[in-house]
Amino acid sequence: MPMFDGVRSFDVQGPAGRLHSLRGGQGAPLLLLHGHPQSHVMWHAVADVLARSFTVVLMDLRGYGDSERVASDPAHQAYAKRSMALDAVAVMRHHGFDQWQVLAHDRGARVAHRLALDHPAQVQRLMLLDIAPTLGMYENTTDAFARAYWHWFFLIQPPPLPESLIDADPAGYVRSVMGKRHAGLAAFAPAALAEYERCARIPGTGHSICEDYRAAATIDLDHDRADIAAGRKLEQPLRVLWGEHGAVGKCFDVLALWRDRASRLSGASLPCGHYIAEEAPQLLLAEAQRFFVT
Repeated sequence: MPMFDGVRSFDVQGPAGRLHSLRGGQGAPLLLLHGHPQSHVMWHAVADVLARSFTVVLMDLRGYGDSERVASDPAHQAYAKRSMALDAVAVMRHHGFDQWQVLAHDRGARVAHRLALDHPAQVQRLMLLDIAPTLGMYENTTDAFARAYWHWFFLIQPPPLPESLIDADPAGYVRSVMGKRHAGLAAFAPAALAEYERCARIPGTGHSICEDYRAAATIDLDHDRADIAAGRKLEQPLRVLWGEHGAVGKCFDVLALWRDRASRLSGASLPCGHYIAEEAPQLLLAEAQRFFVT
């Protein structure tokens, strides 16, 4: 699915397997990280405009898109956000960048959070879409949040139940998770939705998705608690955006939770749901063009 003129596709060998990435445009490097259950294609409505001002690098997270389905382990280290952040470092270094900015959504935003904490010299500034810190969300879970984000609690169940159910109808899973939010399936370009469904059918995807969420509920929380105990915060400029019709903004005080984890914070809600890049691309572009340094 073409996103902008002059894009080139690369397969990069990461720390644990092959990582699919694309590069285009010119200017300061900007890394784009996607969410669940999607791929780099989620940026199709904004990547071409961003490429006029930035060298845009899009990558598929391990276990998603056309990146490798990495083997799991009992401690879920393979899908810890710390491990996934190292993938991002490998991709950006492959493209010749020592420092970069990050725009990230959903699961990719959780990877970006860990990337900026673990590699502060590499990440210059970051914009995170529709998340609050993982630990804060788990610690402040309510009935309303559990109902809206049921998949958080379904996917972390022991194998093989959740992955078996996903693998029985991968496209049905994608459509159920994405279609039951504020804007329904109408928010997604048909070609993009078809691409999400194609990738969901790749063998091992169901297990990789579950491992991503199992890591978030276990080892990722250990890493977050260690940061808090050591007084480590994000020191880069952080801009947080969330959809006013989404569950994150309705169930949590987003800025209050991020204030505990970041020193240079700003943020706002946008008149859309969870999938900001596809529901409100023009609003996102305006925010990105104001925030990122060209």
